[in-house]
Amino acid sequence: MKWAHVERARDILAREQGTVVKDWGGKLPIALVYPNTYHVGMSSLGFQTIYAALNGHRDVVCERAFWQRRFSSDDPVVSVESQQALADFYVVAFSISFEMDYLHVVQILRQAGIPLRADERDEDWPVVIAGGPAVSANPLPLADLVDGVLVGEAEEGIAGLVETLWEGIDKPRPELWQRLARLPGLYVPALDPKDKETVTRQWVRDMETFSTATVIHTPDTEFGGMHLIEIARGCGRGCRFCLAGFACRPKRERSLESILAQAERGLEYRDRIGLVSAAVSDYTQIDALASQLREMGARLSVSSLRVDPLSEPLLRALSESDARTLTMAPEAGSQRLRDMINKNVTEADLVHAAERASDYAFGQLKLYFMIGLPTETEDDISEIASLCRTVAHHFRGRVTANVTPFVPKAHTPFQWAAMAPVEVLDARYAQLQQELRRKGIAVRGESAQWSAIQGILARGDRRLNDVLTSVQGHSTRAWYKAMQRLEVDPQDYLGEREMDQTLPWSFVDSGVRDTYLRRERERAIRGAATEPCPVEGCDRCGVCKDP
Repeated sequence: MKWAHVERARDILAREQGTVVKDWGGKLPIALVYPNTYHVGMSSLGFQTIYAALNGHRDVVCERAFWQRRFSSDDPVVSVESQQALADFYVVAFSISFEMDYLHVVQILRQAGIPLRADERDEDWPVVIAGGPAVSANPLPLADLVDGVLVGEAEEGIAGLVETLWEGIDKPRPELWQRLARLPGLYVPALDPKDKETVTRQWVRDMETFSTATVIHTPDTEFGGMHLIEIARGCGRGCRFCLAGFACRPKRERSLESILAQAERGLEYRDRIGLVSAAVSDYTQIDALASQLREMGARLSVSSLRVDPLSEPLLRALSESDARTLTMAPEAGSQRLRDMINKNVTEADLVHAAERASDYAFGQLKLYFMIGLPTETEDDISEIASLCRTVAHHFRGRVTANVTPFVPKAHTPFQWAAMAPVEVLDARYAQLQQELRRKGIAVRGESAQWSAIQGILARGDRRLNDVLTSVQGHSTRAWYKAMQRLEVDPQDYLGEREMDQTLPWSFVDSGVRDTYLRRERERAIRGAATEPCPVEGCDRCGVCKDP
């Protein structure tokens, strides 16, 4: 054990409020691992929620561990709370939000000295469990590395998982796998798929059952100055590219009273409340919530703002809270493409929002766009530039365009779509930079090469386990060398899929009917809009059918 790592963990602890520290005696030790930096992991409200839920069990001790950027093969991986080595825990549970962190999962296991593949680990090694949005949608790229994947919202499955682990932790692994496979929403890759033909996503029916708010306050994170509260989960807007919009259905809200009660507790630690949901302004009582939080003395922050509807009380509350930047996501520049992706926002909506943002003296507008969308042309890129210029004309402040490549995701209407080639994405990004540079509008983007690797992982199969475990180095070149060495063709994952073919991840039942996704794909081709989900449940897509 290197003393520097112990000292670093203790320094982290000294700056935290709300950390749970338990004695290990008579308890099931679980290492909850976020496969990215502490700064990124502690910004995840979902990660903090699972930490609290696991520690809510009297017979469980849950401690956190993180990936370290300066990775060295002889550096230990230790928990923050007690500085125990990862291999000393009975369970290692990865919380995975993004596909690119799969590479870090491999690094962490290797660095901890834990055999990479599940079939190489007997009962003397930790049980490795994974969960989170990315791996829930498609567990296959990590299937050989884990003993189980919890598909869906972990709050719903934690109690059963803890009980099963307690009962079977010292049993031979094949027996434990059989026990895990009996749990709803638990995918056990080592078993023959015939043993469990489908795995049904678990989701929380009653949002009041679980609290989802900041548990540990620390300054060493993106949201260090605020107390985060989830006000709603899921989204009924139906943007056809969006994994959260389909794989996290249906939309559910917390009561105004419970949010205010949580805010009252949070104000004991921070004076700023961060409201979290897929679309904050879609919360049905957002006007009352914003006004009452301000009456309590809270300053407010939100991740992004929808412009239809544009909540005036929320806008006012943000301005009074000294928020200087507003973020909006038109996603596409042309109305044709916005109709195709079902982003029901018009240029007039955006202009109105820019004018109101000026009236409230915001200093910056961030506009988020995607490039490489299906049917996109160079003219559509010019339309992004045109829309940015129009918004800038109506806004007395700085406008920034943030651009990310479109990545097709499993369980969305675009799961069959091709991803645009890297050279096309690079050319269109350069075109946008050229058209906006002379207008003083900054353009920021993500690497097209890394986005392509994300696209491979998002719609990958079990062949990628070998690729992940054989990549030598952390670069796009190392990734493609590994694929070439193993004779795995990137186009198998990046190209267009036939609508009638069986998709590798089809054994995961997200709750949304495949026929509905196909219909939405066809409506996208026609540019036909689909109305948002109603507030009350329906049976249009299949999620809200009786359990």
